[in-house]
Amino acid sequence: MVADPKLIANGNGHSAVEAKTHEKEEKAPVVLGLQPSALVDHVARVDWSLLDQIPGERGGSIPVAWDDVKHILNEVKTHIAPSQDGLSPIETLGGGSVANTIRGLSACFGVTSGLVGACGDDEQGKLFIHNMSLKHVDLSRLKTKKGPTAQCVCLVDEVGNRTMRPCLSHAVRLMADELTEDIFRGSKWLVMRFAAINLELIHAAVQTAKRDGVLVSLDLASFEMVRNNLPALVGLLESGDIDLCFANEDEAMEVVRGKQDTSPEAALDYLATYCKWAVVTLGSNGCIAKHGKERVKVSAIGEAQACDATGAGDLFASGFIYGLIKGLSLEDCCKVGSCSGGSVIRSLGGDVTLENRQWMYKQMQIKDLPLPRIST
Repeated sequence: MVADPKLIANGNGHSAVEAKTHEKEEKAPVVLGLQPSALVDHVARVDWSLLDQIPGERGGSIPVAWDDVKHILNEVKTHIAPSQDGLSPIETLGGGSVANTIRGLSACFGVTSGLVGACGDDEQGKLFIHNMSLKHVDLSRLKTKKGPTAQCVCLVDEVGNRTMRPCLSHAVRLMADELTEDIFRGSKWLVMRFAAINLELIHAAVQTAKRDGVLVSLDLASFEMVRNNLPALVGLLESGDIDLCFANEDEAMEVVRGKQDTSPEAALDYLATYCKWAVVTLGSNGCIAKHGKERVKVSAIGEAQACDATGAGDLFASGFIYGLIKGLSLEDCCKVGSCSGGSVIRSLGGDVTLENRQWMYKQMQIKDLPLPRIST
């Protein structure tokens, strides 16, 4: 009887199949981000009058139709706010909350990171792939599909606040049945963003990750998303499968809406009941975080001049997760997050420029935080 060559042991006593699996796990990125649809952001500084014409609340993010995106982009041309810093008033780049966090981990912190999702075969898809590849993001788990890539208009007002209008419904996206059993195997963290349209995929991803001992991080997306889908979110949180939860102040207050205490602190306590780590960012007031019985409050960096808040929470998450990977204390994780979150708001868009990356490292040095080993 001839032995199956796939089962022949190698020099270490492992079968070829085991060796191949072990090799794949060793090469797996430390962090994987689940972004079902690749997304291209059109980020523009605009005057207040344009924001008055757009349905929905300022500062939030609600889905719109493709015709609405085209209309807003056309209107942007006549509502560009004058730039006093010499920077471009509009930027188009690969984006999306999870992609911003993953790109930050890779480019700013040198953590091997990749994306799981789908990308269209159009020009916007090529732009997304090019941008992420430049920042050394692993795209081997990103499927290219025939169809359009999702797009989002990010409107930034004169004081740096952003209002987002994404168009996702027509775009290609990854479906739950496309996840393979070993897609997260070998990684340490899975980063996700809550979205009602992707609930089936999110639940499937969590189950798959948990089977392989992967920690799961969840961002609450927007106050509108929380408000309109609270039962689904509560079910996900109370499952106990979410290890780390990020929420900004508005999102946090929506989580505890209707309860006796709707403060960010009460929301933090609720999130920490079900998640190992819970973080509520408070904009210019810093952040609060909880792990077990430990609670900390960390101030924002005063030297961070707000030009555009796009990506602030996403890059905060990059820094915080980097801190956890490095084994830092809860307080120091928050401090790293404040440095990385503060770096991205100094320019337009959700990517950190080289100049702002250097600013971030300087702030980390001042706070005696461990710098990443990365070539800049």
